[in-house]
Amino acid sequence: MGGMSEGIPFVHYNFCGLEAPYNSFEEARFVLIPVPYDLTTSYMAGTRRGPMAIIEASTHLELYDEELRLETYRAGIHTLPFVEPVTSGPEGMIEVVERSCRDVVERGKIPVLIGGEHSLSLGMVRALKAIYPDLSVLHLDAHADMRDRYCGSPFNHGCVARRISELSPLVQVGVRSLSREEAEYLESSGIRTVYADEFLSGPETGIFDTLTDQVYITIDLDVFDPSIMPSVGTPEPGGPGWYEVLKVLKGAIRGRDVVGFDVVELSPIPGNVAPDFVAAKLIYRVMGYILREGRGEG
Repeated sequence: MGGMSEGIPFVHYNFCGLEAPYNSFEEARFVLIPVPYDLTTSYMAGTRRGPMAIIEASTHLELYDEELRLETYRAGIHTLPFVEPVTSGPEGMIEVVERSCRDVVERGKIPVLIGGEHSLSLGMVRALKAIYPDLSVLHLDAHADMRDRYCGSPFNHGCVARRISELSPLVQVGVRSLSREEAEYLESSGIRTVYADEFLSGPETGIFDTLTDQVYITIDLDVFDPSIMPSVGTPEPGGPGWYEVLKVLKGAIRGRDVVGFDVVELSPIPGNVAPDFVAAKLIYRVMGYILREGRGEG
């Protein structure tokens, strides 16, 4: 089931339902890479259906951003055809994502991955690290994802932050679930981890101190409290809400060159479209922050 293309229409379906010239690759500042894949999900499967649900929800967004007083779409948003999963396992899929990202970046665009499971983010970081040697990564997630291996694979979605941290400096925000082994590894590694209770209990300083000027952002939607984001495979209570997450993102993006980002792990619940819409608006808002708060040409 997971990782296979059964029931997934691999079509060219535009984010926000944009028309020319705003949806053309040539004019776009942002290029979406939808990857419907969930081979290594460990609780509730279904993230392979996330990209379609997000894109469908995006067609109902107001294109004027009320916070930024900006029509973000005018910068251009192109949506690639859905990336068809390979059956060779998660490492092969990560390589496919890496190639897709590299093709986008080499054309001067900002790649935006929509998943799909979190293991896919490693392919994005690999591609960007080769182009931006000083790349750092902001990781928003309820889970540490710091296992060295899980279910027999070092490329399981529960290992993605560990693999990313081997490539680039990493800052984690929102964590509230991890194994003892992961906790011990984090204590010895020096990786900046801001747990959810610290983050939500009061002003937090120094979250972004170890981020470099060039940043990749990876957002696992389970970073949100499940009261507003139930449509994830591994929900965890006690998470931040919409505005708390936006505050972190805005602070991280301000004055930095965000060279790519992803939103992953949406597992749509039939009949409950609110989480799909949250994911779509989050993507649009991050694009707006990059335009208004970030620097560089991406």
